[in-house]
Amino acid sequence: MIYYTYELATSELSPTVKIQTSERRVESPRRRKGLSAVLDRPLISVVVPVYQEEKLLRSTLEVLTGSLREKFDYELIVSDGGSTDRTVAIAEEFADKIVLHELDRRQTIAEGRNAGAAVAEGDIIVFINGDTIPADPPAFFADVIQWSTQPNRDGTVALACAVRVAPHERTIGDRMFHAFFNSYVRLLNFVGLGMGRGECQIVRTWAFRMVGGYNPAISAGEDFDLFRRLARIGRIGQRAPGLVYESPRRFRKYGYARILAEWCINAVSVMIRKKAVSDEWEAVR
Repeated sequence: MIYYTYELATSELSPTVKIQTSERRVESPRRRKGLSAVLDRPLISVVVPVYQEEKLLRSTLEVLTGSLREKFDYELIVSDGGSTDRTVAIAEEFADKIVLHELDRRQTIAEGRNAGAAVAEGDIIVFINGDTIPADPPAFFADVIQWSTQPNRDGTVALACAVRVAPHERTIGDRMFHAFFNSYVRLLNFVGLGMGRGECQIVRTWAFRMVGGYNPAISAGEDFDLFRRLARIGRIGQRAPGLVYESPRRFRKYGYARILAEWCINAVSVMIRKKAVSDEWEAVR
């Protein structure tokens, strides 16, 4: 594995940040086949932003690697926000590239996603959280490839994923909340406002770069803000195979009422002030 450190100037919305990248793609034979061989680079870049995720990260990355990655030939990028547990060590077992936050302050998840996207080589970037997995991984990636390689007649620049809790953890409350919120996301995208849950967002790389990526100054609501800006240059779509399962740990700790209220307050603040009410999004581990 090759390690190197360099100064990276990201988009106009992002500061100059120092990152370190661990790269194993240099000698990876799986890059020499299929469409990736024709392109001489991966078609899809999967970016996983993480912070203190040693409890769940292995189970997430195990889903995203192995035969699935051999079949769909995507690169896996883990962007770490300064973890002090075993998160990076676990990531080294699976990732093609590891981006490390080394500044002496807490990183926003927007900065983490931007740093991962900055070293991405694919035409499509799949941002997926460290506690989130596709419900049907083969169907998920097959659909992303189909979407990315088909003529883009409807002008879709990004896909919003439906989010649920995995069946073995799901409660009636989980079912009711996610049914409501997934419908709300579809409605906002249908009317052209742009909306997508940050657990998983799929974006054409050129569109992501055109709008300047995630706003690094927003600590909460950065996912909503990105899709609002993307909706100004194209459509936000949503497809059935894009369903993902998230960990319910935050909902279990705070309850749906409190979290929904925080989401709404931060969303309004982002629209009006371009800044979240929350100074820092608390990590629940």
